[in-house]
Amino acid sequence: MSRTPVVVIVGRPNVGKSTLFNRLTRSRRALVHDLPGVTRDRIAGEARRPGGGRVTLVDTGGLLMEDEDRFLPLIRAQAEVAMENADAILFLLDGEAGVIPEDAELANFLRARGVPVVVVVNKADRREVEHQAAEFWALGFGEPVLVSAEHGTGLSELWEALEAVLPPVEAGGDSGDPDDRTEARVSIVGRPNVGKSSLLNRLAGEERALVSEVPGTTRDAVDVVLDVEGFPVRFVDTAGIRRKGRTDRGPEVLSVVIARRQLERAHLCLAVIDVTRGITSQDAHVAGYAWEAGRGVILVFNKWDLVTDREAVRARMEDEVGRKLKFLGHAPRVFLSARTGQGVHRLLPAIRAVHRGMVLDAGTSELNRVLRQAWERHPPPSKGRREAKLFYATQVGSVPPRFVLFTNLTAQPHFSYVRHLENTLREAFGLDGVPIRVMIRGRER
Repeated sequence: MSRTPVVVIVGRPNVGKSTLFNRLTRSRRALVHDLPGVTRDRIAGEARRPGGGRVTLVDTGGLLMEDEDRFLPLIRAQAEVAMENADAILFLLDGEAGVIPEDAELANFLRARGVPVVVVVNKADRREVEHQAAEFWALGFGEPVLVSAEHGTGLSELWEALEAVLPPVEAGGDSGDPDDRTEARVSIVGRPNVGKSSLLNRLAGEERALVSEVPGTTRDAVDVVLDVEGFPVRFVDTAGIRRKGRTDRGPEVLSVVIARRQLERAHLCLAVIDVTRGITSQDAHVAGYAWEAGRGVILVFNKWDLVTDREAVRARMEDEVGRKLKFLGHAPRVFLSARTGQGVHRLLPAIRAVHRGMVLDAGTSELNRVLRQAWERHPPPSKGRREAKLFYATQVGSVPPRFVLFTNLTAQPHFSYVRHLENTLREAFGLDGVPIRVMIRGRER
């Protein structure tokens, strides 16, 4: 398989890196806000090259060589890791501000990387920017490209400059978007500070996401793709989801919106719970949101290394699942420590099993055999002397699996009977942790 070229966007805070990232990837993956320092982790997305093929675009946090912000060394480390594998760097600058000392320091930092650098001057739609463009030559990277990330102007010139330093497109290199059966998309969700980013880093085998004791460190959705026995699994670490009304204004609110959007794009989610605190109301809220969105759920009890009496704690967690997460009583449980790696190996088999359930394509004959047996063994109540009959059943969709039963019922059965059929399907097809949608269609007299 040919390698996709990697292009990293670098610049000091608030010059428009995330706006340019979103523009080039034609997405809203990166958080955009007027407050400097909103982006902290590095996030990746795919952009289509004008001549065919793709590049992997990486957005990084705002870089300053000297600052007292507690996150700055972590952000700089993230950017350095991204640039180690880069084929090109887009050095984004503020056209209105011109070249300031921080830009010159950053230029020296980039020059030492030994990676081709394209200077991109943003906000070219503003007055006087074009006249100031000449001063950006002084950075020593050649002719600057003038763009407006906000309005999308200058992008053809940007791609032209990039193509000059990128490897050529290989034949058959653009394979298109992965479908539901060729890649599992897994969203890591939970309330703030339960260890989501630590788990992503453990799975990736590197410091892929910022980890801090400060709640709310993760803002953007950070993803990494792992090859699991030839099957790609895309993990997405998201910001901690809180109840509405419990988030501050500004970036935190936007980050929760992005977290929910990523959850809805996933096949399944890892609902991470701090085992030392047990299942809180916020944990139940997050897991409930995922389940209502039709995502598969695996309950991940983190910080297992801090537990001494494990049998007692495991029993207590089972009891709390039964009381607080009754709707997820069938979901797989994995007890692990993201910090030490203990138990993490149990996660991937559980992910494969839930993903198989989410993309299930049940055979029509087997589906009808299973449901007819359940129906005849325990038929729904019907009005009058008419016997409730099931004519046939069919699967109408997946992610999550959806089924329609055609019957002679003139009214919908009680929800408990629908739940009975869902449990029957779950047991027959191995759908633990998978939401199931069963629709019963009747007919008029």
